[in-house]
Amino acid sequence: MPLKTFKDTFLKMDANIVDALRVIDQAAMQIVLIVDADEKLLGTITDGDIRRAILAGKTLNTSVTEVMNKSPVTLGENTLGEDVLSLMAEKKVHQIPVVNIEGKVLDLKNISQVVIDSNGRVSNIQKRSLSVDKTKVFLMLGGEGKRLRPLTEKTPKPMLPVGGKPLLETIVSNFVDQGFEEFYFSINYKADVIKNFFGDGEKVGAKISYIDEVNKMGTAGSLGLLPERIEAPMIVMNGDLLTNVNFANVLDFHSQNSALATMCVREYVYNIPYGIVENDGVQLSSIIEKPAQSHFINAGIYVLEPEVLSLIPQNQYFDMPQLFEKIRETGGAAGVFPIHEYWRDIGKVEDLERARAEYESVFVR
Repeated sequence: MPLKTFKDTFLKMDANIVDALRVIDQAAMQIVLIVDADEKLLGTITDGDIRRAILAGKTLNTSVTEVMNKSPVTLGENTLGEDVLSLMAEKKVHQIPVVNIEGKVLDLKNISQVVIDSNGRVSNIQKRSLSVDKTKVFLMLGGEGKRLRPLTEKTPKPMLPVGGKPLLETIVSNFVDQGFEEFYFSINYKADVIKNFFGDGEKVGAKISYIDEVNKMGTAGSLGLLPERIEAPMIVMNGDLLTNVNFANVLDFHSQNSALATMCVREYVYNIPYGIVENDGVQLSSIIEKPAQSHFINAGIYVLEPEVLSLIPQNQYFDMPQLFEKIRETGGAAGVFPIHEYWRDIGKVEDLERARAEYESVFVR
């Protein structure tokens, strides 16, 4: 549901993170305004605030009062347009609420909507997110899909049908729908099947260039084969993932944290089928029966700054975890972005079957 009014972003203090996510998704403004009964601003919650809360161990049932920014950046009702843009750039924010002297919310300005009229005032127009304008997408498609045989004996894994069409077509369409246009396909196994289907990308509304990975180069090595220098952060993604994550949010989070590289992660929960015994020396201190453990796992989606590519060795096998370790060794900032949206890694036959069963409920509106 598109944003009808800035009041669609309002939530009261008795709401939780799930409620905030619903507002962010439905209003498509990546921000929630926490207000009282008189619509006075009490705090704000952005998509990035929620991701950081998840990394800090908060659950989706956590109250918004534990997550919200209680001292948000705001605008006065007569702020000039140039000042709005300058403040957004200075504070690295894309949305700023407009409040009157009593603190009541009067409007909400978004960087993707802001233009300046002839009087220097801010007016609104609908534009796609500015964060995707120069971003190119690099899809890693060279794997043989051995665990999916015999399905992959004649068909590369990204071209296996999910929802009545190739998985890769859904991946590309999701990016295109979000405003991304330029793609690199790193291909190896059954490359002609992919090339013959997509061509230059015009049929799916994209511009596609191909990186021919003659030898196996790992999950990062083929980035060293890029024919040109990139000028903006690049999204790199495995070609066997089905997800509805908003990639503009990933880019914003990456930028706000001033990272050289950001790895998307997914919480993985598993149950230990035994009682866990804790001890103090030779004395038993407690028994925890069949506890659940959770860890963040690599979700196969990354954002890389242009300078990171210089760390990738030429014509060598090189995996993405090695690249992140190298970034850390050189003193660079490597961030993590937790995914709470739908995400399915299609590595085995049972994963493919689950993706097919889930496709309609997630991707068909």
